[in-house]
Amino acid sequence: MGSERYRNRELSWLDFNSRVLALAEDVNLPLLERARFLSIWASNLDEFFMVRVAGLKELEAFGAHGNSPDGLGPTEQLNLIREETRRQHARAHRAFSGDVAHALSDAGISLDGYDNVDDEDRGYLDAIFRERVFPVVTPLAVDPAHPFPYISNLSLNLAILVRNPDTGVTRFARVKVPPILSRFVVLPDGERYVPLEQVIAAHLDQLFPGMEVLEHHAFRVTRNADIEIEEEEGDDLLAAIESELTRRGFGRVVRLEVTPSMTDDVLDLLVREMNLATDEVLVVDGPLDMAGLGVLTEIDRPDLMHDRWSWVTQPRLAPTPEGPARIFPSIGEGDILVHHPYDSFTSSVAAFIDQAAHDPKVLAIKQTLYRTSANSPIIQSLMYAAREGKQVVVLVELKARFDEERNIEFAQRLEDEGVHVVYGVIGLKTHTKIALVVRDDGDQGIKRYAHIGTGNYNDATARIYEDLGLFTVDPEIGADLSDLFNYLTGYSQQTTYRKLLVSPTSFRSRITQMIRDEAARGTDGQITMKMNSLVDERLIEELYAASEAGCRVDLIVRGICCLIPGVPAMSDNITVRSIVGRYLEHSRIFRFGTRGRERTYLIGSADLMPRNLDRRVEAITPVEDPDLQFRIDEILEVLLADDSLAWRLGPGIDWKKIPAEIGVDAHITLRALAEARAAREV
Repeated sequence: MGSERYRNRELSWLDFNSRVLALAEDVNLPLLERARFLSIWASNLDEFFMVRVAGLKELEAFGAHGNSPDGLGPTEQLNLIREETRRQHARAHRAFSGDVAHALSDAGISLDGYDNVDDEDRGYLDAIFRERVFPVVTPLAVDPAHPFPYISNLSLNLAILVRNPDTGVTRFARVKVPPILSRFVVLPDGERYVPLEQVIAAHLDQLFPGMEVLEHHAFRVTRNADIEIEEEEGDDLLAAIESELTRRGFGRVVRLEVTPSMTDDVLDLLVREMNLATDEVLVVDGPLDMAGLGVLTEIDRPDLMHDRWSWVTQPRLAPTPEGPARIFPSIGEGDILVHHPYDSFTSSVAAFIDQAAHDPKVLAIKQTLYRTSANSPIIQSLMYAAREGKQVVVLVELKARFDEERNIEFAQRLEDEGVHVVYGVIGLKTHTKIALVVRDDGDQGIKRYAHIGTGNYNDATARIYEDLGLFTVDPEIGADLSDLFNYLTGYSQQTTYRKLLVSPTSFRSRITQMIRDEAARGTDGQITMKMNSLVDERLIEELYAASEAGCRVDLIVRGICCLIPGVPAMSDNITVRSIVGRYLEHSRIFRFGTRGRERTYLIGSADLMPRNLDRRVEAITPVEDPDLQFRIDEILEVLLADDSLAWRLGPGIDWKKIPAEIGVDAHITLRALAEARAAREV
């Protein structure tokens, strides 16, 4: 396609993380929220290096030929990534050291250095070191009898030079800051924090008694942590992933973060021992591991955070005076659309599975699990259902990146309780979010109650991730889900479905045809899409063709967007905006048609990326109830009107913050609409 038609995927992701960083720079946000966004920015960047940069470095090392769709090869991409990463680190340092830290101090929350506390506090820190830190840390020497130690992924470390006063011999040693301990030591007043590495550094004489400590420097390592599983018939997927998880921590180093004070001799030693190139070293002028700032959000200072909000429960899903909500009869009366986090996940999705587990009329529960919380109520409900003798089938996706260990644990717990656990289809990752409950409704016969969502069955992230879910008893959707589960659990070769759009069989072709149908209408055509990422070249070309035909295309893309809008004769009828704020915009919505004629509405789990279209199992459902279509229109129109959280992608490749004129904050507006709707329906 070339750079004039396609924005580089990796650089577009960095654009997204830059928008996250901009929230940390926003002086109008509450202080602890700004610290939280610094933490999110840093954590995002860690994962980017562990997966995307690591992959590019492998391509570079193997001398892979061929460029990405934008025309950039691996080396060019890595050079541009390094430049942008350094710029963002400089911004993060200015935001934290030059602003957030001072403002927190003025608010009574201090991030003190060990050298800046008074004698009383120092005595407290000395006691903490003796009682809690010293027994845990392990100094590791490097000499002819002690090889250079393994440095674990994302670990924070101290590089130390010590000298024997008797022989004058200088040696290198390493101390790992124990990740099992809190990143900060809290002083007795509960509002002052000292970084743990500084507490350790202040007591190195106790770790190396009799030696002279010459210098010490903090450093941090990032390794390739992606897991590649080559699946073949007959392979034990569980065993393969467990084996890969063991190797994950030993991936090649792809980034070394150091402080500006590190001497050349120590840096040269680290670079040599870890077999690094000099361009893999990032000098960070500020605290290492800003992801650790997330601990500050646990402080009980509501004045420094966004206002707390209790999610609403839709009246049709609310408890009755006689007892719990009658969820199945309510769904039987008509489809229900829930919008998280504005609508409670606990009283809707979790309650749906829990009531299915306890309802004697329920015969079977089938569900996919991609990511869920550590103490998931859904897991508990599924295990209870199995103990009660119901047919319970759960597809646990073991390849959900960085949740593999948790999912293995859940899978084993479920199996121990009698749940039928499967791991999906060979060669495909199961990303769809679906649940099917089969219930004997007496005179009405056997009915299938379904939930199809855009987000994970995770009660923790449902409080901060924006997602949609459809409850329905539509017989055709129920039959489609039965067919889909048979495909996932058995040997079905199902490729056609009644209403669902399913990857990798029908979603790409159906979405392509819908785009073409609107393009054929010319200036009467309209396409509105909301997603996390837009990467697929073929669909981008379809959208360009629709624009050239005069069709209006409005895209709401939170993260990666490789399409370039606003280019004359190519994409001048396309707009792209991104909403970044207190809630993570996670839902995927596809709307085709203009107001005044019949529109098509779809929601589901898939972004427009090659992996979602071709290499994952996804399910996208139509939303056909007019009242629910109105709800989706309402959501999209609020997002398109936002001028508080929204960014616009220009004709070039630059994202610009949309200037506030009316002052529409989508998250506040949608919250108010949810409250008003709940009050109106009571």
